[in-house]
Amino acid sequence: MSSLLEKLKKSGSIKNAESLDKSAFFNKKDVIPTELPILNIAFSGTLDGGLIPGLTIFAGMSKSFKTLLALYCMKAYFDKYPDAVALLYDSEFGVTPEYLSSNGIDASRVLHIPIEHVEQLKFDIVKRLEEIGRGDHVFIMVDSLGALASKKEVDDANDEKSVADMSRAKAIRSLLRIITPHLTMKDLPCIIINHVYQEIGMFPKTIIPGGAAVTYSANQIFVITKSQEKEGTELSGYKFTINIEKSRFVKEKAKLPFTVLYDKGILKWSSLIDLALESGHVVKANQGWYNTVDMETGEVLEPKRRAKDIETDNVFFEALIVNEDFKKFVEKKYKLSSPMLDLAGELAEDLSGEDFEEEEV
Repeated sequence: MSSLLEKLKKSGSIKNAESLDKSAFFNKKDVIPTELPILNIAFSGTLDGGLIPGLTIFAGMSKSFKTLLALYCMKAYFDKYPDAVALLYDSEFGVTPEYLSSNGIDASRVLHIPIEHVEQLKFDIVKRLEEIGRGDHVFIMVDSLGALASKKEVDDANDEKSVADMSRAKAIRSLLRIITPHLTMKDLPCIIINHVYQEIGMFPKTIIPGGAAVTYSANQIFVITKSQEKEGTELSGYKFTINIEKSRFVKEKAKLPFTVLYDKGILKWSSLIDLALESGHVVKANQGWYNTVDMETGEVLEPKRRAKDIETDNVFFEALIVNEDFKKFVEKKYKLSSPMLDLAGELAEDLSGEDFEEEEV
């Protein structure tokens, strides 16, 4: 560091000032790998990645696995840090102690905070963030922003006034402006659950309520959709697709599906068989039948198997996700290269548009 830069560093009042090449905010990012490889790809574009500190938005229609996916991330955080705790800001009251327990989460490590409106969330979360230091392991979850009214909307209802509320987007913008620096500087992951609605028109777009601040502040925004998964004519579960609406690390508009079955829960290796087909680590023998490929020799292995049988082959997939050729294939397909990172952020802001800022449901 030059003498001038050192002098300027010492003259300021902000303790965390450091030359950019040594800044802890960029060089020591905490990565929380989950047990679901396709989710790690969605977060980072790599099989070795995972959730990172900062703001993440899970948006989608009702019953699109948003809350469960957030709890999946909470469990991964607790698994990595035995001393970790969580703040659960709750406006929907769908997460019960039994619900947490069924997902392997100790409810005694989760502080449940009921909230009634956006301003209440803002005032409370700011007070608690002030008490958290860098190095404290705290996972923050808001379920959900989409269900929260503004204080004005609540007051108008109490006063029996039926007037339009234009304050909600501004309140959300203020909330996100305040918490975003805290999350980054203190290495805290925060997942906010949000709703979506369809724009009216011939070619309707999916709109995420809350204004442009949601798009600007988030590291990543995932819009989660679902379709039925059937065994013959019987409904056996659902296929959920993570649509990358915004990301600083993954190519936007990428689609990453995973399957949840009634009798088996989340299929851990969801979508990897499709990626293995593309990369050549699985080959299609004929309609509905596949062969795996020896990763060292390239030999096509017998016997032929159905996809559902390969999808539960832990030995094959555990070897696949550490195979260097396959990892490079996944990175090339999904991860943003460094020169594209700034462009991705600028495009996300440009595409959001000013008209989006005050849109509400």
